[in-house]
Amino acid sequence: MQTVKQLVNSKAHRLLSIQPDKTVYDALKKMSEHDVGALIVLREEKLVGIFSERDYARRIILEGKTSKQTPVSDIMSTQVICVSPDRTADECMALMTEKRVRHLPVIENNLVVALISIGDVVRELISDQKQTIEQLEQYIMT
Repeated sequence: MQTVKQLVNSKAHRLLSIQPDKTVYDALKKMSEHDVGALIVLREEKLVGIFSERDYARRIILEGKTSKQTPVSDIMSTQVICVSPDRTADECMALMTEKRVRHLPVIENNLVVALISIGDVVRELISDQKQTIEQLEQYIMT
């Protein structure tokens, strides 16, 4: 089973972030341009929150706010669940399921180094299961 560090190193990633004083519209535009579902919110390189499509749906649309006038800081999630690079994909899946989150910032030396999604974790688990099946098939055939 791969660690988060291995998972992050195997994908072409670029950590996308936004500042808390930017508008929700700015965040949505950036997310659309990069085809991602969440952004890390950083103030002076420190993690202060995460902004996701879920935050937008629940705190802008349902509360009747406007994207162009609302700062990210007003609707971002501030209780952010994070992981270290040495955690496994299995551990991340369990954590994501338990906490009902779809994105996990990866923290190393008190800095955010990556963001992994539920899709990243599922791909890794499927790959690991495929490899196990292939090994079992080889074992049975010999």
